[in-house]
Amino acid sequence: MPSFRLGLIALLALAAWPSGYAGEAAAPTAASATISIHDFMFSPMLLAIAAGTTVTWTNLDPEPHTIRSVDDTFRSGALDQNDSFAFRFEKPGTYKYVCSIHPQMVATVVVK
Repeated sequence: MPSFRLGLIALLALAAWPSGYAGEAAAPTAASATISIHDFMFSPMLLAIAAGTTVTWTNLDPEPHTIRSVDDTFRSGALDQNDSFAFRFEKPGTYKYVCSIHPQMVATVVVK
């Protein structure tokens, strides 16, 4: 009976092992972050991320909004409610952006 239990434990341990493991390190997963647009505000208004991170903005307002960096590094078209826009930040720096339709809506992404 004890050998049955040991065999069962070994089988369960193998089942829990990551698939595709052959002694190599797992490939890193892509980093991501989200920013919501709600009540005519970007949330969060300041986001700090690592280089290589993809940021996705989603408009939750019933009004259209855009995302445009002040230096024109990235720019979306008009996003209707529940539409999204994504941009991958490759280079460190400070990226200020605005809604072109509602210029009082401003925020910043800091890439380290």
